[in-house]
Amino acid sequence: MASDLFCTDLVRRFGDHTAVDRVSLDVPAGTFFSILGPSGCGKTTLLRLLAGFDRPDSGEIQIRGARMNDVPPNKRPVNMVFQHLALFPTMSVGDNIGYGLRRQKVPAAERTRKIARVLEQVGLPGLEDRNPQQLSGGQRQRVALARCLVLEPTLLLLDEPLGALDLKLREQMKVELKHLQKAFGTTFVYITHDQSEAMVMSDQVAVMRQGRFDQVAAPETLYRNPATPFVAGFVGDNNRLSGDVISVDGDLVRLRLQSGEEVAGRIAGEGIATGRRADLFIRPESLVMNGAVPDGYSRMQATVTTTLFDGANSRIEAGVADQTIFARLPQDGSVSNLSPDSAIQLGWDPQGATVFAGEPV
Repeated sequence: MASDLFCTDLVRRFGDHTAVDRVSLDVPAGTFFSILGPSGCGKTTLLRLLAGFDRPDSGEIQIRGARMNDVPPNKRPVNMVFQHLALFPTMSVGDNIGYGLRRQKVPAAERTRKIARVLEQVGLPGLEDRNPQQLSGGQRQRVALARCLVLEPTLLLLDEPLGALDLKLREQMKVELKHLQKAFGTTFVYITHDQSEAMVMSDQVAVMRQGRFDQVAAPETLYRNPATPFVAGFVGDNNRLSGDVISVDGDLVRLRLQSGEEVAGRIAGEGIATGRRADLFIRPESLVMNGAVPDGYSRMQATVTTTLFDGANSRIEAGVADQTIFARLPQDGSVSNLSPDSAIQLGWDPQGATVFAGEPV
C-alpha cells in the first residue's frame, strides 16, 4: 500500500536535550496511526515537525512522496485538531467549518454545499446556524473534525483531542473517531498518553520513549508480544516478577523467584542466559486461581491482601514474597468468598508470559 507519510531518521534537539531521536515511520494511506507514550517522550515535538510548526535538525519528512522539510505549514496537505479545539466562539458552526474554504477562496455556493455534506458525514446535519457554545462537548468535537476534514487533507494530525472531555464522552468519541476515519478514508496521525485510546482506535501504534520508538505494531501485537520491557509495562496492566534464570529450553525460560518458587515464561528478548537476572511479565487476566490451575501451568503461592469488585470481574491483589501482584478473575463464589490473608495458588500458561533480560524499565 502507498505511504501517505514516510519519515527517515528525524532528529530534533533543544540545546543538550534530544526530543526526537532518529525516528523513522511509514504510514500507509487510510491508516489510523497512533503515537503513544508518557508525557515528555517527544510526541508533541514529533507532531509539530509533521505539521511544519517546527523543523527537524536532520532527517526527512515525505507526504505522498513529496519532501516537506522546507514547506511551510499552510502549504502542506495537512490539518490539525488540537486538544482545546480552537473553535471561533463568535462564528456559527457553518462559518467555523467554512473558514479554511473561505481562505482558499472557494466560491460561496460550493462552500455551502461542502459544509452541508461534511455536517451530514459527522452526524450534525442542519446545525450550520448554531453557535458552538450551544452544542455539547461531543458535538463541538465533531465540528472541529469537520472543519479539518472539509479541506480534504492527506493527513489529519490529532493532538490529544479527547483530553478535555469527561470519561463517558471520551469513551463515546473513541468509537466515533474510528468510524469517521474509516468513513472519510483520511490518514489519521493521533498522539496520546492514554493507551486505551490508542488500542481501541488504531490500526498501528508506535510506542515512544525518550524520543525514540520502542515498537511499532498493531495493538494486539503490542499487547500480546511486546518487544521491550518498557512496552510490556506501559501497554495494558501487567505484573512483573524478577528472578534468576535456572534453565532455558527452546523459547521457554524457567526462573527462580526470591521466594524460592520456580516459574516459567516465553523468551521475548535477547540476553537471557542461565545465571542471569530476568523479568517475567504476566497479564492479570492470564492468571487463574486454585482448582482452575491445570497441569503444565506455572504456579506460585500467594496471600490475598485485597479483593475489589470490578463489574463482571474481581481484582485480587496478593502478596508473593516482597512483591504485590494482581489478578483479574471472573465473579464467582470462589472469588467472592476470599478474605484478606487467604492463602491461594495462582497459575498461568508459560506461553502467555513474556520474559526479558533483567534491566530497568
